[in-house]
Amino acid sequence: MNMSGLRSSSRRVVAVVLALFTLVVIASVLSSAQDAPTVKRGRKYKMPPPTGRFEVVVTRASNGKPVENASVIFHPLNNGRDSGNMELKTNDEGKAMIDLLEIGSSVRLQIIAPGFQTFGEDYKVDKDSMSVEIKLKRPTEQYSIYKKGEGVTPAKPDANSDTKPKEDKPKDTAPPK
Repeated sequence: MNMSGLRSSSRRVVAVVLALFTLVVIASVLSSAQDAPTVKRGRKYKMPPPTGRFEVVVTRASNGKPVENASVIFHPLNNGRDSGNMELKTNDEGKAMIDLLEIGSSVRLQIIAPGFQTFGEDYKVDKDSMSVEIKLKRPTEQYSIYKKGEGVTPAKPDANSDTKPKEDKPKDTAPPK
């Protein structure tokens, strides 16, 4: 064997040894990566709370017909305080629906429609599906303490007050003699 043949075979052996060494290193890195605890990076994902469907049907109290284009306003409550609002309009069947309210939360429902009294009430969202029917009434006559054609009647003094009513006429007393 000549010298050039020995060099080429030794080069082959060195290349094979380097390839085997590389494979062993990669296998050991992969096996240690599987044994090591996984490190989570980035933001922690928090599942959103379960939400329920809340359907509102708005009808006229007089005849039961649906009220179209009424404003249905949802005010979610946090510890009894209003935390914003979401407004929807009723469709031609008088319905408005929302799927964003957390189950277990409270919501203040407000309904405003032209020609009707404003409605408002608090509800507890305790089911995954709720339906509420609201009957809107026509506005009534404004309440007043004054009646037509009468003036203001003077207030009577309170028995516990320090002020005494003024007397217009002096008491019947005989003039001194």
